[in-house]
Parts: sequence; structure tokens; C-alpha cells
Amino acid sequence: MNTTRPCFQRKHRSSLRGNSQDGIALLVILLIVAIVSILATEMMARLQINVARTVNIKDNNQAYWYAVGAEQFAEKSLNDLKTLSPDNMNLGQPWAQVFEYPINSGGIQAELIDLQSCFNLNTVVLPESLSGVENQNAAAKSPAQGFFNLIRLSTEDIDSFTAETVRDSLKDWLDADNDISGYGAEDAEYESLRFPYVAANALMTNKSELRLVNGIEVDSLRNLLPHVCVIPDPAFNAMEININTVTEENAHVIAAMLNLNLDAAKRIIASRPLNGFADTNDFLSEPEIVAKELTAEQKAWFVIKTNYFMLRTKTRYNNATFKMVSIFKLDSEGEGVSVISREFGGIN
Repeated sequence: MNTTRPCFQRKHRSSLRGNSQDGIALLVILLIVAIVSILATEMMARLQINVARTVNIKDNNQAYWYAVGAEQFAEKSLNDLKTLSPDNMNLGQPWAQVFEYPINSGGIQAELIDLQSCFNLNTVVLPESLSGVENQNAAAKSPAQGFFNLIRLSTEDIDSFTAETVRDSLKDWLDADNDISGYGAEDAEYESLRFPYVAANALMTNKSELRLVNGIEVDSLRNLLPHVCVIPDPAFNAMEININTVTEENAHVIAAMLNLNLDAAKRIIASRPLNGFADTNDFLSEPEIVAKELTAEQKAWFVIKTNYFMLRTKTRYNNATFKMVSIFKLDSEGEGVSVISREFGGIN
């Protein structure tokens, strides 16, 4: 009677084993499907990132080429300026206007700035004038003294000692030797800082370097930067200020070099003809300037033509923006206009 039971048990066990294998197979299939889904999702995410990266690169490249186009247009404008008005460059001419041009999905903004309408920091190391005038009201004897005056004019609450420290430290930063000038600083001063560095002992290429000079504080730097600039050309070693492109906001430069009060400098600029002074003698004949009894060397600081311009360009295409700063040199030998410096991503 019990002969059929073992067979039933064998069938039951076989059925359980089959069900177990089917369950394992199902789990394997589900695991494979999950892995494939994860891989597909990851691939899609990476594909989207790559597509977005490609679009960004394309937009950035397009914004870059718009900036290059603006630079070439500015170069042509300066060539025309050099041809049509080589001896008198002033704010009444077309180059002095801010250029804005809308384009599909973006725009171009460009502005030419006269680099000789501000104080060139690299001139601080030029020698002192041989002026025989020895009174407190006299004009600056050298660009270094003019820089001292500029510091005092731009920051009202700065004391004389701090201004002298900044002036002498800038001289030491620019000159090639390791001798300390007055209240200046050389490598030993900078090496003792928490984050040490050394003096450049070379001309500046960007006015932002000024923040590294001994004695400079944040407040005085913020007030001083709008009135200073750097001409990154070792061949240019003269103090020349274009009196036709200095604005009333930048009258500090004229006041500093002539040791005038700021209101007098602003008055001289405000009375300037719309197309600028026709000759430097018109500027030098102003009563406040005549009283300074300038030497021939000091009079040579003031000119009505410019050899260096800076172009600030900002372009936009779709979601990409691009900034470029170019510095042009107008060759005095008649060779045209050349770009001597470019910076990407920042404003000088």
C-alpha cells in the first residue's frame, strides 16, 4: 500500500526544485534589467552632459570670435584716426564713444580707452626733473612725486608717511636693484610676510600688481585704481599725459602732476574746447599753470596725441559671455597699429 508514496515525494521535490530554479532565473533577469536600466540612464546623463558641453564650447567660441571681430574693428578705427588726425586725439572723435552692437542671440560691447589719460605706474622710476624752483607750490619734479600727490588726492584721510611708503615701495618694486629707496621695501620685507613672495624688480604689466606693493591698503587701492594704468611696453619710458582725453573724473592726474588743487584741475578740463586743445601751449597758458613756472622737461609731460589705447570688449552669445582686454600701440614711425597685449576674462 505504501509503494506509491516515495514516487509522490520525488515528484514533489522535483517540482520544488523547478520552482526554485524558475525563481532564481527571474531574479537574474530582473537584475540584468536593472543593470541595463542603470547603464542606459548613466549613458543618457553623460550624453546630455556631453551635448551641453559641446553647446557651451560652441557658444564660447562664437563669443570669442565676436570679441576678435571687435578688436579688428577697433584696430581699423585707430588706423583711420592715425591717418586723419595724427597730431590731435581728443574725446570729440568717434573712437571715444562706447560701441554697442546687437546680434542674433547676443551682443557686442566695446570701449576704447586712452592709456595716456591716466597715470602710468611704470613712470615712477623715471629720474627727477632739474627744475630750479624750490617752493611748496611748485609742480612735481618727477613722476614719483606726482604719484605721491595722486595718492594724497585720491584718498583724503591718508597720511603723508603712508603715501611716501607706497611711493618708495613702488619704486623698489619696479627698479632692477635691491637697494631700498627711502621708506620703500625690497625682498626682505616681502619674504617676512605670512605668505611670502619677492619684489618683481621689473616694470608692471597690469595695474592689479599694485595690490602687492608694500604699504597699500584696500581702501587706498580702491580709490587709486581708477586714476592709474600700466603701459606694458618697455620701449616706452616717458611720462606723457594727453590733456585732451583726461576727463573731469580723472582730473586727479593733472592736479597731481601740477600740484594743483582738484577743483582747479577740473575747471581747466571743463573749459577745454569740445575738440580739445589745439596746441599744448593753449593748456600751458592757463593762469594756474603759468604760475607753476614749468621747466621744458615738465612741459613735455603734457601732449595732445596718444600712442597707446586699451580696448575693453564684452561679448554675449546665447548663455556664453566673453571678456577681452587688448592694448594697441600706434607706431610713431608710420607702420600702423599693432596689438601688444591681450588678456582674457578680466577688466584692466
